[in-house]
Amino acid sequence: MSWKVEVDGDTCIGSGMCAALMPEVFELEGVTATVVDGEVNPDEMVLDAADSCPAMAIEVTENGAVIGPRP
Repeated sequence: MSWKVEVDGDTCIGSGMCAALMPEVFELEGVTATVVDGEVNPDEMVLDAADSCPAMAIEVTENGAVIGPRP
């Protein structure tokens, strides 16, 4: 099982919170964050990164269902 991670480049403000929490998953490329690999093993820190995004630009899905950011 894996999770799909996406960053909405139009919404991202480049705060770097995600890259600071999970540099193996997110990186800052120019003024926005990108995903190093869109498929990741389930990891609570990925959800924490999505929750911490001030622009709510990160989406984490499992089997097509959105699991992050959490409400």
